[in-house]
Amino acid sequence: MTNIPDAAKPLVEFKAEKAFFVGIDSDGCAFDTMEIKHKECFCPEIIRHWNLQAVSKYAREAAEFVNLYSKWRGINRWPALMMVLDLLRERAEVQARGVEIPWANKVRDFIASGFALSDSGLKKYMVEHPDPELEQALGWTTAVNQQIGDMVHGVPPFPFVREALQMMKAEADLMVVSATPTEALTREWKEHDIARYVRLICGQEMGKKEDHLALAAKGKYIDGHVLMIGDAPGDLKAARSIGALFFPINPGEEEASWERFYREGYARFLGGTYAGAYEQALIADFDKRLPDTPPWKK
Repeated sequence: MTNIPDAAKPLVEFKAEKAFFVGIDSDGCAFDTMEIKHKECFCPEIIRHWNLQAVSKYAREAAEFVNLYSKWRGINRWPALMMVLDLLRERAEVQARGVEIPWANKVRDFIASGFALSDSGLKKYMVEHPDPELEQALGWTTAVNQQIGDMVHGVPPFPFVREALQMMKAEADLMVVSATPTEALTREWKEHDIARYVRLICGQEMGKKEDHLALAAKGKYIDGHVLMIGDAPGDLKAARSIGALFFPINPGEEEASWERFYREGYARFLGGTYAGAYEQALIADFDKRLPDTPPWKK
């Protein structure tokens, strides 16, 4: 992480208190919030702010594929938005309608800038690179956050999440590792009284998930004592970036996944029998569930 944002300083200062470390993703992993956030909050605001009304059906299909039903599930909202626009631009049905899909090149420049891919990172970037398109982008992300604040509440954690957190707290330092804004994460974890089980809640303002794990855990725990729990390939990638183990929460089978972790996975992690064939079988099953080709291209 080249430029460590001020918000990430708690990660740098994080010290091991237990022998083990477990990072936990939030949306779609601990909470069943992915569907409602993307279908009811992200999709309508993508259509509204990026003028996609004429191809709203295809915009929704693209957004749901990228964010929910593909190998890109759970990625940061900014590269996800660019993928949605690119999928729309190359789709034959959209081309047939003569609808011009924005390239959003100023947003792409922001993504490549090294600034944190968050609302605060965008605002800092805009000080040096003011542009109407970035104002449009800020309006979009702000509207998404407002919709989530209004819409997403009363959604409890998946069954066995609370039990797993209670179980892990004795031997492991626990941390939320997410690409969601920290404010929303903190609100959701506190609403359901599970924030007390984790030492830190880390959102997009603190950098990417890889950054969270690298700053908080890398070099602070012995090999085999760091685990990431997630529901998306990006969580697996983040884990592997620091040589950590990974436990997948399978989309569509979240309850069964958490029960398996609670009843056997965590004990294997503590006992040193998690790595190897057991983990490989879990990841192979997880990997086959998320395609990299949209259904309309098959």
